[in-house]
Amino acid sequence: LADALKGNSVLTALHLSRNSIGPDGAKSIAEALKVNGVLTTLDLEGNDIKNAGAIAIAEALKGNRVLTTLNLHTNNIQDRGAIALAD
Repeated sequence: LADALKGNSVLTALHLSRNSIGPDGAKSIAEALKVNGVLTTLDLEGNDIKNAGAIAIAEALKGNRVLTTLNLHTNNIQDRGAIALAD
């Protein structure tokens, strides 16, 4: 899925809530976000991505200027992950 997102030029919204993605899956999606130029909405609710996944996504978003909606509700993200996302 992450590889497909890297080359995606059409899909603007991706809803993956409650898919057991975990931190490793979130890291893969984060790598795709670094190069994806069309995805505006990403819903990762309930995937237990934890701090590691949140930090990876936060890093990816520093270079992503198109994602406008990100749902990370219920992902066991603690202070460290939340701070990374806020920066």
